[in-house]
Amino acid sequence: MLRWVLEHLPEQEIENHLLVEEGEVVIDLVRHHRIVYWVPLLETAGVVGLWFLAVFGPISLGWFFILAAFALAGHALYRTLREHRDIFVITNMRVFRASGVISVRVATMPLRRILDITVEKPVLGRMVGYGHFVFESAAQDQGLRTIRFVGDPDGRDRTIQRVVQNSGLRSQSDHHLQGE
Repeated sequence: MLRWVLEHLPEQEIENHLLVEEGEVVIDLVRHHRIVYWVPLLETAGVVGLWFLAVFGPISLGWFFILAAFALAGHALYRTLREHRDIFVITNMRVFRASGVISVRVATMPLRRILDITVEKPVLGRMVGYGHFVFESAAQDQGLRTIRFVGDPDGRDRTIQRVVQNSGLRSQSDHHLQGE
């Protein structure tokens, strides 16, 4: 059911942000790990409970339960859309993040500006397969510092390191020093 809903949600239009004329191509498009959908699923279960109370609970409070159910359903839908439309894109020239439901925010970092990537894997993340990226760059106050709930964080880190290496931005000695 969740997969069907996610397949029918509106997508971010990343093609508008690519520099196709300069030869930019998408290497990897990263969505949040599916664990981010647990809160909206719990809220949806709460909606069912509120409808049950509206039908079988005190008749004088039925209107309250119905309004609360609509509000909770709206919040669950918004959270699902927000998580689904928050994407991280790795191209052959840069990394960028596009997010937003109503208005779209795009944060970009050229590959040459990436100094270091820290991969944080909390205990739950290690069990179910997600982690968080923390980017260090020359400009510390950028909009692309932390990317949370990345599925297969080690594989995504290797992808970024490979793209940086293949672009010629890192020398071979730097590559061997990092143990890759």
